[in-house]
Amino acid sequence: MSGKSKSAPKIVVVGAGAFGTALSAVAAAKDKANVTLLARRDEAAAECRRTGRNDAVLPGIPLPPRLVYSSQADALEDADIVLFAMPSQAHRDAARSYGPAIGASAVVVTCAKGMEQSTGQLLTDVLEEELPGRRIGVLSGPGFAADIASGLPTAMVIAAPDTAIATELAEVLSGRTFRLYPSADRTGVQLGGALKNVLAIACGIVEGAGLGDSARAALISRGLAEMSRFIVARGGEADTVRGLSGLGDLVLTATSHQSRNLRFGIALGKNGRAAAGSSELVEGAFAASVAARVAGALGIEMPVTEAVAAIVDGKLDVRSALEQLMSRPITHE
Repeated sequence: MSGKSKSAPKIVVVGAGAFGTALSAVAAAKDKANVTLLARRDEAAAECRRTGRNDAVLPGIPLPPRLVYSSQADALEDADIVLFAMPSQAHRDAARSYGPAIGASAVVVTCAKGMEQSTGQLLTDVLEEELPGRRIGVLSGPGFAADIASGLPTAMVIAAPDTAIATELAEVLSGRTFRLYPSADRTGVQLGGALKNVLAIACGIVEGAGLGDSARAALISRGLAEMSRFIVARGGEADTVRGLSGLGDLVLTATSHQSRNLRFGIALGKNGRAAAGSSELVEGAFAASVAARVAGALGIEMPVTEAVAAIVDGKLDVRSALEQLMSRPITHE
């Protein structure tokens, strides 16, 4: 990063899932790029190396010839930028596992959308605990992995402790069809990414239960109000809610059937309640219970989030949740 030679910075993407693969693809498409995709398993790295694709998660999408594949932690040595692209609940263990190989000058960016379930912490806080002294950023916003890897136009947000670092990261990681906007509001960007998954489940419930598009529109608008209250209470900026990591990501995730959180919600709406163990499938299921718990401790009203958490946890069925929401006291918007 800043202060180094003009050669391309070394970028390592930790996590060879769909999103990690997509991010490594756009970064490696640049001239003189130095990008490694770090997989957890030797077999996964070897298969990507052999085929030039990652068909397990992004079938049929060719990856740049310049992209390097590894399964060894020593690939992180001398990395300038490290992208953590594993699920939110795996961040702490990954930081402990890979931390010794990450240099003190590296910038570490979380690319997951969630909060740690056991503590309610933001992922940047988790990484700062486990990787002391490193600069920690967050990448979020509306972007499906297949769209990004296929070169379809996508815009997202990258936030860092100060705007200069965020701007430099945006310049390094943006590509011909992939644009990053810098921000200094790590809290708002992260919470927007986490809570939009909860609201996408709610919109899926509406669709699955056949409640109509008017109900979806009401849910999105009231959900944004909840998101704004929560972000401000946690020290973030209200304006962030109206940007890519808030409204933009919510519109995408709450309306497209590519969204796993929406599909999960549709199943809930059709079945009336969560199936045992199904909450393990999506980030929004974790975020709902965490956000509801933290909101209660802070005295913040989040009725939609609380309803989703209760349905996901099997404490409430869809019909009862709807009755509770519709019978709440009338208040000013």
